[in-house]
Amino acid sequence: MSRGRTILLLLVAWAYLCSHGNGLRSLRRITAGRQGGTGLTGQDANGVPLKRSKRGWMWNQFFLLEEYTGLDHQYVGKLHSDGDRSDGSIRYVLSGDGAGTLFVIDENSGDIHATKRLDREEKAYYTLRAKAVNRITNTSLEGESEFIIKIHDINDNEPKFTKDPYFAHVPEMSPLGTVVMQVTATDADDPTYGNSAKVVYSILLGQPYFSVEPNTGVIRTALPNMDRETKENYVVVIQAKDMAGQMGGLSGTTTVSITLSDVNDNPPRFPKSLYEFKVPESTEPGWTVAVLRATDADIGRNAEMSYRITSSDSPTMFDISTNRSTQEGVVTLRKPLDFEKKRTHTLRIQVENSNPDAGFLHYVATTDEATVKLIVEDVDEPPAFDRLSYVMEVKEDADAGTIIGSVSAADPDSSRSPVRYSIDRRTDMDRVFNVHPGNGSVFMLRTLDREENPWHNISVIATEFNNPRLMSRAPVYIRILDVNDNAPTFATYYETFVCENAKANQRIQTVSATDADEPVGGHRFFFSLAHEASGKANFTIRDNKDNTAGILTRRNSYNRLQKSTYLVPVVISDGDFPMQSSTNTLTVRVCTCDREGNMQLCNQEALVLTAGLSTGALMAIIICVIILLMIVVLFAALRRQQRKKEPLIISKEDVRDNVVSYNDEGGGEEDTQAFDIGTLRNPEHHGNPEENWLSRRHFFVYDCTVLSVQQASHTL
Repeated sequence: MSRGRTILLLLVAWAYLCSHGNGLRSLRRITAGRQGGTGLTGQDANGVPLKRSKRGWMWNQFFLLEEYTGLDHQYVGKLHSDGDRSDGSIRYVLSGDGAGTLFVIDENSGDIHATKRLDREEKAYYTLRAKAVNRITNTSLEGESEFIIKIHDINDNEPKFTKDPYFAHVPEMSPLGTVVMQVTATDADDPTYGNSAKVVYSILLGQPYFSVEPNTGVIRTALPNMDRETKENYVVVIQAKDMAGQMGGLSGTTTVSITLSDVNDNPPRFPKSLYEFKVPESTEPGWTVAVLRATDADIGRNAEMSYRITSSDSPTMFDISTNRSTQEGVVTLRKPLDFEKKRTHTLRIQVENSNPDAGFLHYVATTDEATVKLIVEDVDEPPAFDRLSYVMEVKEDADAGTIIGSVSAADPDSSRSPVRYSIDRRTDMDRVFNVHPGNGSVFMLRTLDREENPWHNISVIATEFNNPRLMSRAPVYIRILDVNDNAPTFATYYETFVCENAKANQRIQTVSATDADEPVGGHRFFFSLAHEASGKANFTIRDNKDNTAGILTRRNSYNRLQKSTYLVPVVISDGDFPMQSSTNTLTVRVCTCDREGNMQLCNQEALVLTAGLSTGALMAIIICVIILLMIVVLFAALRRQQRKKEPLIISKEDVRDNVVSYNDEGGGEEDTQAFDIGTLRNPEHHGNPEENWLSRRHFFVYDCTVLSVQQASHTL
């Protein structure tokens, strides 16, 4: 092609619409140009050239139908240069989205085709670039121009709901038009082109109970006051159709499961107006005597109910409560029944909603009532004591056989069987008491001691004479009354001492007393010196009038060398009747004291006499003896070990000369012929140790003998 030639470009877009089996073509033409020169000319399918504006070519978009179903490649358009003389010198080039794959160009003729079926929902448009180049020099004859191929939408996608199925709840008894929920469907087609994506909703199943708004998909109730107790679950089928609902539009459906939720619009009801129950008269308080169950058509919290007694001919005999797990009314017994006194009991029971709904109170009753009749059945009852327990008293000095009280029981039945009494020996293991089997008199079998056991708790058994299996028990508490039968004594052991330099009327000890008896007015003790010791007494007693007494000296000084201990007899009497007294001896030690009266030294004999040897002192003495014996045994073992370690052979030169045998007894210190006592006492001053080894051996032997004798003498 020559230089400066203007190239005209022609793009012809072909579209095929299918109607009654015939294909129609439509062409979207876009002109583009360039000032001056020749250029590419775009032609449509009929060969009509596109006009060029003076300002040059301006490429725009072309349309191509999606989902082409023809057997050949779909024709898009043609590129042509006015300088193309059909001699093959020009080559047409296409680049951009899908060039070479989805879109191909015949480089000789400039024809563009789509090689595959296109789906607008996958990609709505493609941007391509076209140019004409010299086949030999490969130089561009015209600048590259860009154009768009937009896929033209067809209605090939049906509406789809965002959920399938839907679940919804709406309260029962709702007014007409109550909103249940909203469903939503989407269409993948192009909403900007035609009505392919315009969806309209309709109801296929669920009328006349519900309706749906065509444009919004809002589901509403179509009937007022739908009752859950009549029908609880509904299935509604909603259709979404595109093309604004017109014929030929595609559609999709979804299922909506609608449940009517419960409201408290039903009161509890008793199935019967009269209930009868039989109750044995032996039923214990707290036990269940009747169970009632009312029904409520509601469920859950709306079905909760409460029971109460509104009236009764025995107001304090029964009580009612609600079992929350079963919603039953449980009637329990509060007091024992007695067939002989009252054989029937009548109650009026009311049941009501625990959680009433204020919206339904004006036209729905929330309570119901029923009558309960309890019939008491006669039971052969065991004897009944006239008291729940008995308390009896008896003095501790009463003689065996003394009657301390009586119990009484009777058969509550109409037969009035005789009663026999006995003691439950498990409560009287020592057989201290007994009861008369006929009249119930409780008496003693042996004497009592309050100080040993102030209370006795026994059980008396009453048995029907005609039916020994029927028995009852009653506890009997026996209190032992105190009698003044114990004399007072010192409250504790006193270690008393008097200083040698003590003065007359000096208090050396304060004593108190104790008494096992418990007089009603409390204790009152009197202290005095024994009559036989009052004449020559060295000490005197002063009663403090507060159950204590002081021990006082009667002279100025004492001498522990002359007499180390004094025994002071103290007479203690109580103030009760008959009076009891005892003589208690107080041991007083004479001790050496300092000027302040603090004890420094006491006579050991007195200490032993007064204190004696305690268990701790005996243990200390035994331990000391054991330690001494261990020391002696250890010392003997060490001496024996030293004997074993001393060498028997002094010189290795002459072993036979070192062996000496002794078969005679020594004569002691007076035997001067057997040995030299001076040599034994001073061996280091007599000769060479090697020459006098025999003398040293004798010295060692006799020295051990003398030492043993000295130890034995020291031990003795």
